[in-house]
Amino acid sequence: MACILERHWDAEVLVVNDGSTDETAHIVEHWMEDHPNLRLIQNPGNKGKGYSVRNGLLQASGEIVMFTDADLSSPMEEAELLMAAIDKGADVAIGSRWLDATKQTAHQPLYRRFFGRCFNAVTRIAMGLPFKDTQCGFKAFRWPAAQVIFRLQRIERWGFDPEILFLAIKLKMKVEEVPVSWGHDERSRISYLKDGLKMLEEILEIRKNYLFGRYNEATALKAIPARETTPGKART
Repeated sequence: MACILERHWDAEVLVVNDGSTDETAHIVEHWMEDHPNLRLIQNPGNKGKGYSVRNGLLQASGEIVMFTDADLSSPMEEAELLMAAIDKGADVAIGSRWLDATKQTAHQPLYRRFFGRCFNAVTRIAMGLPFKDTQCGFKAFRWPAAQVIFRLQRIERWGFDPEILFLAIKLKMKVEEVPVSWGHDERSRISYLKDGLKMLEEILEIRKNYLFGRYNEATALKAIPARETTPGKART
C-alpha cells in the first residue's frame, strides 16, 4: 500500500485469502477502514495458488491487472517495469529472476536453485516456452488478455504459471519477459520434490487439455462481462 500511495497510482489492491486460519482477513479488514482502494476476496476454503490468482484477476477491472506473491519477493516498485512493457505493446509482462541474476537481492539455497532451474528447463522443453523464468510470481496483463487467459486456465495449484504462459503463446499474445529485483524468502513452503512432481504431472495435463481441445477461446470470449467504465490503470 505504501508504494501505491507514494507514487499516487490510480490502483486497487485485491487481497485473496486462500482459506488461511491466521489473522490475515482481520488485518486486511482493519486496513480497509482507511483505504477504500483495498479489497478482501475470500476463497471457499484452501483452493491453491492458481485458483487464488484466477479468482483475484477475474474480479479486477483496471486497464492493467497484475498479481504478486504476498511475501513481495519482488518489490512493488518493480511493477513500473511490467507496466512499461505493456505500454510498449505487450499483452503480458512477466517478471524474471534469471534474465539478470545480478538483480537478485537474496539468493535461494543452492539446492533450490538447482531444482528450480531443472524444472524450468523441463517446462520450457515440454511446453515450448521461450522464457528464462516461468515461475516468478510477478506478472501483469492487459485486462482483455487476462479475461481470456484466466477463463481458460484449469490448473489450480503450483503449475498454473506454465499454463497461463502456454495459453498466451497459443493465443498469439505478445509476452515480454522483464528482469526484476527479487529476493528469496526463507518462509517459502514449496517442496521441490513433492510439489515439483505434482507440477510435472500438471504439465502433462496441460498438454492433454490442449490436445483434446479443452481450451476453447470462443467460450471464454463469450463469458467476458461488458465493461461499464474503465477505472484505474492498474489492479493488483
